[in-house]
Amino acid sequence: MFDEIPKPLGSLLCLLLLLIPLSSSTLPNRPCASSGAANAFPFCNSSLPLLTRAESLVSLLTLDEKIKQLSNTADAVPRLGLPAYEWWSEALHGLCTNGPGVLFNGSIRAATVFPQVILTAASFNRTLWREVARAIAEEARAMHNVGQAGLTFWAPNINIFRDPRWGRGQETPGEDPLTVSTFAVEYVKGFQHEDGNGGLMLSACCKHFTAYDLEKWNGSARYTFNAKVTEQDMEDTFQPPFKSCITEGHASCLMCAHNQVNGIPSCAREDLLNQARNDWGFEGYITSDCDAVAIIYENQTYSSSPEESIADVLKAGMDINCGTYLLRHTKSAIEKGKIEEKDINRALLNLFTVQLRLGRFDAEQNNQWFNHLGHTDVCTENHRNLALEATRQGLVLLKNENEFLPLKGQKVESIAVIGPAGNDTDILGGDYTGIPCRPVSILEGIQDYIENTIYVPGCQNVSCNSTFGFDLATDIARNSDYVIVVAGLSLTEETEDLDRVSLLLPGKQMELVNTISGVTKRPIVLLLIGGGPIDVSFAKENKDIGGIIWIGYPGEVGGQVLAEVLFGDYNPDGRLPITWYPESFTNVPMSDMNMRPDPSRSYPGRTYRFYTGETVYKFGYGLSYSNFSYKFLSAPDKLILSLPSIELFHISKIPDYVRTDGLDHVYIKDISSCQDLKFSVRVSVFNHGGMNGAHTVLLFVRHRSNLTDYPVKQLIGFERVHTNYGETTEVEIFVDPCKHISVANKQGKRRLLLGAHVLMLEDLEHEFYIQA
Repeated sequence: MFDEIPKPLGSLLCLLLLLIPLSSSTLPNRPCASSGAANAFPFCNSSLPLLTRAESLVSLLTLDEKIKQLSNTADAVPRLGLPAYEWWSEALHGLCTNGPGVLFNGSIRAATVFPQVILTAASFNRTLWREVARAIAEEARAMHNVGQAGLTFWAPNINIFRDPRWGRGQETPGEDPLTVSTFAVEYVKGFQHEDGNGGLMLSACCKHFTAYDLEKWNGSARYTFNAKVTEQDMEDTFQPPFKSCITEGHASCLMCAHNQVNGIPSCAREDLLNQARNDWGFEGYITSDCDAVAIIYENQTYSSSPEESIADVLKAGMDINCGTYLLRHTKSAIEKGKIEEKDINRALLNLFTVQLRLGRFDAEQNNQWFNHLGHTDVCTENHRNLALEATRQGLVLLKNENEFLPLKGQKVESIAVIGPAGNDTDILGGDYTGIPCRPVSILEGIQDYIENTIYVPGCQNVSCNSTFGFDLATDIARNSDYVIVVAGLSLTEETEDLDRVSLLLPGKQMELVNTISGVTKRPIVLLLIGGGPIDVSFAKENKDIGGIIWIGYPGEVGGQVLAEVLFGDYNPDGRLPITWYPESFTNVPMSDMNMRPDPSRSYPGRTYRFYTGETVYKFGYGLSYSNFSYKFLSAPDKLILSLPSIELFHISKIPDYVRTDGLDHVYIKDISSCQDLKFSVRVSVFNHGGMNGAHTVLLFVRHRSNLTDYPVKQLIGFERVHTNYGETTEVEIFVDPCKHISVANKQGKRRLLLGAHVLMLEDLEHEFYIQA
């Protein structure tokens, strides 16, 4: 991306840089690489504190030069030897071209496309999440080293998948705050590769801050939508992933969203941006989502002028604008007295500090191992195997009627693959996808097992707006031993700027599935592609459909993994990270941000933690070719708090359930002093089935009294274990009650409820008490 520094540059040239402009074609990649640079410019002296170096660099810039640093495409400063820099690169589930920073036009022409995040999340495997992020980072750094990518990447997307219609839910780890928070931490740690002294290999960015989960719905659009969020929901649903991403993951970037939050644009929410820095200890830069500053005046009409918008975001704590709005209006904002130069300086200190942490200006960075990554470190077999493992562990078996699957051991002479996505590799990546290394379609994967595999699209495209092609598909299905119908979603139904209007299969896909299943020799297998939940209630009840598999957007190895599962070379073990709702849920306004149910207006609530309606499949659902059972080996019966550390709150009207606990009042403890309550739960997992396999243990908790306004249940821990057939494996899950069992009250304050709590493993329960 940048020209290499001439060797040797010479100390004299470094001293003359202030006076002699350099052409853009001769800008050094690292302006501090020459001998004498540290003496010429304090910002080149790596022995100085980062802040001192950043302050030095800011002090050397003119006002116009400073303003030109406030866009994602930062201008070069030739007289200082600073090259231009593109802040915007994307790496959601592999390198992609959604941002201008990643280019596939050099020695690297492709990069590993891992499964979309929602599928990787279904593995519930922390180690896997971090390894995937690390592999993406290695390819990202390799692309940077050959000039085809930047150092700052705007991933992960850690918004809660609140509504099943959300077009970008596929990019997230799901609907559960603990799962999303854990994924955020693992991704950032794996991607940034922090060296322990603040140095970074790359920069990751937690987005989109905050309460962002609507693209376009019924006249509402993300650019103008005002998310009305209660303090309670903010604290226990929307904010936890961002807090964890910063406090535990140590992300070096935070992106503020397009939408407003309670009437104020996200990028102008000084209280929230200050919370990240002052309360959570955020040390990094804050970028706007693209054009999120421009819309404050031009679309939201929140401000009275462009200059007011500039003042709103800079004074709130935003540092850089994805777009050109600050380039065009910051000078005028100063001239009109809306901001001062010190507001720009503050932003630049954050920006340059991150660049210094990335070693962008330092010669000694050449000694780092990651500076030697190149084109041979992209599309490696190790990364492909990791993509295979992520897809395998994420795939979810939703139905297996009478153990119809796997087909291993069956006489299979012919298979029909029906559905427009069956021979399409482009669909397998979902959004924010790059150019895959060696993609394998569903058809190609099955052909590796059964040579006589016939493909018929059935529909002209995924939208399937006509029955054209049904007749040929029916004929092929009727004469094949087994039939796989590939149905579901694509980016024509769900993506950025596009929410779904229905939870049913698109167009006439349902009719195609029913038509095919009615003519085949044996039950069919229904394969579902897509990131969002689909109402396939009809298929659950149809005995002619022997198996249902959800494969999300599986990335470049999707076809191989699907075949491995079909033919029993892999025992599926993924679990849904999202609730699958019935079509009737589309009557719920997508714009209603409330998580909790409200019977007075027939509002059912959202996600497994609060939803009170019917489901197609529950959060955490997933079958295996084996059967597993649990036993609590050890778990606390009682947690006792010391009275001096307890803040007691009394409920004036004592409900009947309190007496079942033997209490006179309901007490709630302030969580600021409950660190001594941490405990572990040991569980045995027994494999009853006919295959070895992995299994994810999901540990939930609920308050026995089912208090109104608190979660029906919530996930407090998970571990994935491998257990051979006929054997038992023990697993230990660590629980922090302050973090995992506490709940938010209406004022957004976390409290730990005293009384009886119930640990839950599927249908197995263990009761314990928290008391004073």
